[in-house]
Amino acid sequence: DSQEATEQQENRSNLGNKYGKRRKKKDEETEGAEKNKENSENTEGNQSRKEELSIAALEEEAKPPPSSLVVLGDYDRKPVQKVHPFLPQWLAQPKLVQKRIKENLVPIRDVPGIHPKLLKKLQMNGIESFFPVQAEVIPAILQSASNGYLMGQGGYRPKDICVSAPTGSGKTLSFVIPVVQALLDRVVCQVRALAVLPTKELAQQVSKVFNIYTDGTGLKVVSLAGQKSFAKEQEMLVQKKVTGYCSLADIIVATPGRLADHISQTPGFSLTQLRFLIIDEADRMIDDMHQNWLNQVVKAAFQADDNSGSNRLFHRTLPGPLTAASSSHPQIPLQKLLFSATLTQDPEKLQQLGLFQPRLFTSVYSEKKLGDGAEAEQDADEKYTLPEGLSQCYVPCDLNSKPLILLHFMLKMKFSRVLCFTNSKEASHRLFLLIRAFGGVTVAEFSSRLPPNERHRTMKEFEQGKIQLLISTDATARGIDIKGVNCVINYDTPQFIRTYIHRVGRTARAGKTGLAFSMVLRIQERRFLRMLKDAGITDIKQHLVKGKLLKPLVQQYEEALSKLEKTVKV
Repeated sequence: DSQEATEQQENRSNLGNKYGKRRKKKDEETEGAEKNKENSENTEGNQSRKEELSIAALEEEAKPPPSSLVVLGDYDRKPVQKVHPFLPQWLAQPKLVQKRIKENLVPIRDVPGIHPKLLKKLQMNGIESFFPVQAEVIPAILQSASNGYLMGQGGYRPKDICVSAPTGSGKTLSFVIPVVQALLDRVVCQVRALAVLPTKELAQQVSKVFNIYTDGTGLKVVSLAGQKSFAKEQEMLVQKKVTGYCSLADIIVATPGRLADHISQTPGFSLTQLRFLIIDEADRMIDDMHQNWLNQVVKAAFQADDNSGSNRLFHRTLPGPLTAASSSHPQIPLQKLLFSATLTQDPEKLQQLGLFQPRLFTSVYSEKKLGDGAEAEQDADEKYTLPEGLSQCYVPCDLNSKPLILLHFMLKMKFSRVLCFTNSKEASHRLFLLIRAFGGVTVAEFSSRLPPNERHRTMKEFEQGKIQLLISTDATARGIDIKGVNCVINYDTPQFIRTYIHRVGRTARAGKTGLAFSMVLRIQERRFLRMLKDAGITDIKQHLVKGKLLKPLVQQYEEALSKLEKTVKV
């Protein structure tokens, strides 16, 4: 029994040892797995810490060192601030003129200072009231010449005057009346007023107005626009006597090129007594400054005159600092008068004109800014003003349908006295031949390819109503006052806003009503509308011409094309 008990005890201890060994081995394995897990976690943690440190190091390297320098070329998008132009005070705060002509007519006798002779002339020509721009500008020029043309008011140099007003608002009469009145009492004939215009037709028109109001006054008007031979113009300008050359003109109306030729080539032609320099269509004249005509005029006006004699008292010197010597004797002032429907707001361009303390009269403003007629700031969004009675439309079309749309307007809609504009004299001539071959419309062309006498005859017949459709280039778009234009059609879309303003301004003149249609190709439509919007013109409407309205014209149109093709080949 004791031996069996001993064996059982030994077996139990052996089993306990085996179980203990197994348990210990299992614990060791578990402990090893935990250690491996901890080691792997530590390794991953170290790796992530290393990555974080490397990213932080890279960020530290990317950050610029603290410095007082500003780094340019930042790529962050910032809101673009609208730049407001800084204008001189005379441009920023002009004298505002009423836009609405019919509601603001001023009886001619209510405008102070006009000579009775000129009042009588105005009434004889059927003018009983002045337009707003005339009622403002005429007294301003008369005031500057209130002491006579030999010196300015109070002995000071008069301010230059700039006028920006719509086409057909009466700008020509605004300078003709005061200039003629200022020279009524002149004794010796000298060139005292010079009007410079960009085209022959416009020069002829202004010369005609001057002749109407100088008739019976003794003042002599001479036109230098190339309509007569150069030698003939020289005979009209100066006369040679025993004592020297004497002037035969008080007022000269000229184009820049012809004027420059006479300054350099006509003996005895003097501008030393010039009192008024009138620049009409001033924006285009500024663009043509490459001809250097203005510098030649100013140089001729301020040069010493060998024949001045007793006039040495009023000898003119170039403007400069005010000193005792410069103010010791009176000088004949040279006053510049600028007029345009699209006067530039660019001070750099206006600086070329050498203006002296200028005053600006303008009708380019928003209605809310007019107030009580006092001076106010000009509206930056409204750059141009169109005639009040003008209705504007644009016609989306393709290239092939343009002639048919024009014929539709003339034959089906019964338009009459239509002025149609193209972008070149070649296009004008082609369209004229096509419409004439089609028939049914009395048509004529007006461009620089025609001689002056033929252009004059064509214009007269158009005004008389003998011509229904006048196809023209931009030669007539500036300043020309064509009576009775009911409608303007832009057959070719104008490339510049100023061209558009002057084209459509041939109708709705002097407070009357008129229509303006612009044929716009589909690819041009977006640009055309944006051009008008940028100029502050938003009241243009779309006028659609459906294809079925043009179908009845197609057969006759094709016959006209084939007929024209044969004519061209012959």
